Amino acid sequence: MQQCKICNSETTFLFKHLIMNKYEIGYYQCNSCRFIQTEAPYWLSEAYQSAINNSDTGILQRNERFRRIVTVLLCSLFNKEEKFLDYAGGYGIFTRMMRDVGFDYYWLDEYAKNLISVGFEHKPNTTYEAITAFEVFEHLDNPIQKIEEMLSLTDTIIFSTELIGNSVPKTDWWYYAFSHGQHIAFYHTSTLEYIAKKYKLNLYSNGTNFHLLSKKDINPLLFKFLYKASKYGLYNFFKQNLHSKTIADNQVNKLNDATA
Repeated sequence: MQQCKICNSETTFLFKHLIMNKYEIGYYQCNSCRFIQTEAPYWLSEAYQSAINNSDTGILQRNERFRRIVTVLLCSLFNKEEKFLDYAGGYGIFTRMMRDVGFDYYWLDEYAKNLISVGFEHKPNTTYEAITAFEVFEHLDNPIQKIEEMLSLTDTIIFSTELIGNSVPKTDWWYYAFSHGQHIAFYHTSTLEYIAKKYKLNLYSNGTNFHLLSKKDINPLLFKFLYKASKYGLYNFFKQNLHSKTIADNQVNKLNDATA
């Protein structure tokens, strides 16, 4: 019997399913925090031959959506002049987009190559006002270890992952992502509540796919208002009061290239 990777409780076998059109693997759910995990993911090195899977056609649309939400949250709830980090930031798209808005954003990813925000990589011993981790949690083989790594860098994690409901999703649930085999961890609200309690954090969530863990005490109604308002004019209001780093970053990188 597998132990839950989040709370170490016993799990119950759910089903087996074919992934990547070649491996039949088991899925298990925690009897306590309701976290769903796969069997030990021996196929990951093969699944990550490309850091971004080919079926992720929504990557740019998603990053634009999160740019609007995060801009509103950072301007409203945090010190917008501080440093921020995009954890497991892929090719550097979100980091570049946030720097273009005007935030001092940096990139970190142990699997992908930084193509878009070169020169603004995480440096050791740097801490951050907040970390973003979008479409990351469902990829984590050792989620507690990675969460602790994030919390060594910040007191706030802003992240996205689709939550499972009170019943186990049927095997036609798109988020299982059987085709590419990279999604191996699925969270219930109870899972996030356990994580928040374990690390003495406050949990804020839209109830579906956008979440925030923080030591900061935020009015839950304010969080929900800001999340919804980011779809409208509030993003543009904050953006006009920020100073894009696009040109300044160009000059920094030119100087670095010249002295390299």
